[in-house]
Amino acid sequence: MFVTAGTTADCKYGEKLIQGIDAEALLGDKGYDCNTLVAYAIKAGMQAVIPPKRNRIEQREYDEYLYKLRHLVENAFLMLKRWRGIATRYAKNTTSFLAAVQIRCIALWLKVLS
Repeated sequence: MFVTAGTTADCKYGEKLIQGIDAEALLGDKGYDCNTLVAYAIKAGMQAVIPPKRNRIEQREYDEYLYKLRHLVENAFLMLKRWRGIATRYAKNTTSFLAAVQIRCIALWLKVLS
């Protein structure tokens, strides 16, 4: 996990996010629809489940059923943002913000295990 500026395009760091991950599929929203990321995912043995942007010249097929399961990821971010310090980014620096996110993830994980 890493923090970027709010105006940075999602797909710009997509490859860095999935490096070293062994998965069958890469699920992402239209913000991750770029040729380099899709090619990297396929090269890594993943099925790219990313809907194409509307302005794409050649529309790509994707598994719509599998894409609907992406709501589980969105729910995880919702749980993180319920912690006010993360949602409003009260932390003064990136290190403190990342620490807050990690603490919240641990708390959520422990809740799941119990």
